[in-house]
Amino acid sequence: MTRQYEARPVERALTPTGGFLSGFAFSLNPYIGCAFGDNGGCPFCYVRCLPVARARSQPWGQWVIAKENLAVRLAAELARIKSRGNLDRLTIFMSSATDPYQGLERQARLTRAALQLLQCNPPRRLMVQTRSPLVERDIDLLKALGTRVIVSLTLETDDEQVRRQLCPTSPSIARRVLTAQRLRAAGIFVQLAISPMLPNHPERLAAIAAMAADRVVVDTLRDGDGGGGRRSQALGMPDRLNQLGYAQWWREDAHAPLMAALRAAMGEERVGFSQTGFNAI
Repeated sequence: MTRQYEARPVERALTPTGGFLSGFAFSLNPYIGCAFGDNGGCPFCYVRCLPVARARSQPWGQWVIAKENLAVRLAAELARIKSRGNLDRLTIFMSSATDPYQGLERQARLTRAALQLLQCNPPRRLMVQTRSPLVERDIDLLKALGTRVIVSLTLETDDEQVRRQLCPTSPSIARRVLTAQRLRAAGIFVQLAISPMLPNHPERLAAIAAMAADRVVVDTLRDGDGGGGRRSQALGMPDRLNQLGYAQWWREDAHAPLMAALRAAMGEERVGFSQTGFNAI
């Protein structure tokens, strides 16, 4: 199946947040659509339920739109915020409805252009949310942002069989852990986002997190879909888990063993849960 790529101008780069991301002032999405969703990848992604998923008629994952004038818009918006003296209070989440480091970024380089602008106009907090090892390419810019940046790297499980069953288009667990280690070795604050939490081995996943990250946040299919689990149900996740023999992982307390293991391995202060874990710390 051929993936469709398109470039479109946009009216703004920064979008005011609310709801789950109310801890940030703005979200920054360099792309519309996400290639990691192709061919059944990430069937749990709540963005499939949002209006943005209907930006094109093809199914989610089969198309990506690059915001071709993103850098121009972002430069103007940052200049306006700076002129008002609000830059030191600015908090940005990148990205809330796409992956800023999906494959198209290798050529389009929209995320890198945004980071270059933010390096010159540093916000109080920038959280970069991705599952892609491509983030390593921008270690130079991330280091330059110092303590103002957090790279939040998605790692839903420690079990490769689970990954192949439920997010087969995502990088392997080992490769993402290596990325976390490389970022951390470069002095960049790394958060592992176990989001959404998929079937796992709690003690083993906690050991990985303690070794690879400064902090970890756990989110669940019920707590993190922005609809109290309704979107995950609409996406068929309870049935899919049941079909794969993981029905117990839909329970409301399914995350409790992992939370206990993480707190034992990392300490209470390094472990967050759901919305509070994604605040602009």
